[in-house]
Amino acid sequence: MNELVRVTRVGKSFTLHNQGGVCLPVLGGVSFSVAAGESLVLHGPSGAGKSTLLRLLYGNYKCSEGKIEIFHQDRWVDIVSADPRDVLDVRRHTLSYVSQFLRVIPRVSALDIVKEPLVTRGMAPDMASKRAADMLARLNIPERLWSLAPATFSGGEQQRVNIARSFISVTPVMLLDEPTASLDAQNREVVISLIEEARKSGSALIGIFHDEQVRERASTRRIDIQSFTVAEAA
Repeated sequence: MNELVRVTRVGKSFTLHNQGGVCLPVLGGVSFSVAAGESLVLHGPSGAGKSTLLRLLYGNYKCSEGKIEIFHQDRWVDIVSADPRDVLDVRRHTLSYVSQFLRVIPRVSALDIVKEPLVTRGMAPDMASKRAADMLARLNIPERLWSLAPATFSGGEQQRVNIARSFISVTPVMLLDEPTASLDAQNREVVISLIEEARKSGSALIGIFHDEQVRERASTRRIDIQSFTVAEAA
């Protein structure tokens, strides 16, 4: 199989500086790989370290130990040890993080927010606008809102704008952090379809889903993160 992600003996501890430097171990010995066309769900109770692991994969948190390798432009890049410029290049072209929250940009319309990844990758603005309009319509964002900045949108509308932006330009590796949380049944179905389309196009997906039915439908396999907690591993 064409592997795109390799995680090897990853561990993470947090130092609580406001509590006398207490060291809080969270994860230990996390190892797995994900191939093109796979959708791996991180399973486990709240507090098991699922979101922490996603942030480690994206490089927002620094691993205490281990390697996280992403196949980027014909070579493996270890997110843990790579130069920050290389990490940013991986994020620009290969690795994306899809959350339920939109970083609202003042005075920038929903349409422009959604089309921006396409324009960044060289698509003509007119074509990018058409693609963005199609994606917003698919996610049931009313056309009257497309020209408005999403700051005043409802939470669910902002979430759908964020999903539209994330899936309009699918990357080889996609990290999904509760993208269907708070969505109604109709829009959950749209997101599940987008995940399936990304997987069939050859992306490797790693996700967290609170809804059991969504987990079942959005995944090709799952791992139990609780088995990698330090308490379990010890």
